[in-house]
Amino acid sequence: MARLSLSPRSWRPSGWALRFRKRPLPTLSQSRQESGTLRWLLGINAVLFVVEMTAGLIAHSTGLIAESLDNFADAAVYGLALYAVGHSVKMQVRAAHLAGVLQLILAVGVLAEVVRRFVFGSEPESLVMMGIAFIALIANTTCLLLISKHREGGAHMKASWIFSANDVVINLGVITAGALVAWTGSNYPDLIIGSIAGIIVLNGARRILALKG
Repeated sequence: MARLSLSPRSWRPSGWALRFRKRPLPTLSQSRQESGTLRWLLGINAVLFVVEMTAGLIAHSTGLIAESLDNFADAAVYGLALYAVGHSVKMQVRAAHLAGVLQLILAVGVLAEVVRRFVFGSEPESLVMMGIAFIALIANTTCLLLISKHREGGAHMKASWIFSANDVVINLGVITAGALVAWTGSNYPDLIIGSIAGIIVLNGARRILALKG
């Protein structure tokens, strides 16, 4: 009767097994670090949403309104990522993809608001734009530094990195638009940066929906 060999060389993991061994689940310590970082990001973006939306409405700035909606979506994304911490890779990817869908909806909303203000007109307040965007730049740069050490983590953390990087770029754009509004007296720089912000968010959604884990 043939004997079954259990030597190490007699068994090789199948392709299916190898796929699930690519990225081990994070340790308890890593999960705690990720959770702590995401809580900070969630709180910062929730505050920024309220501040920038209020300032955007007062200053009639499409750029600030776009930023505030971006921060609202980011806060929702960080909440989803926080839920995904410690879960399976499949759950992390699902959370990231749901975040991508939220970003996609946001991008469409921002671009629609740009069109509305282009048709009906607006008079953005440049000093308010630059002041609030500068404060937001400091906050979002802090978020980017906090999330940077987790950027190679699961899909949920990669998505969070993409959002934070987008925020910094949009902040710089709004500051530039505010300076151009003050210089030219035209609302076009604000509408242009609002459009660019919408496109950046749209591209971010595309990158997130392409994440595989």
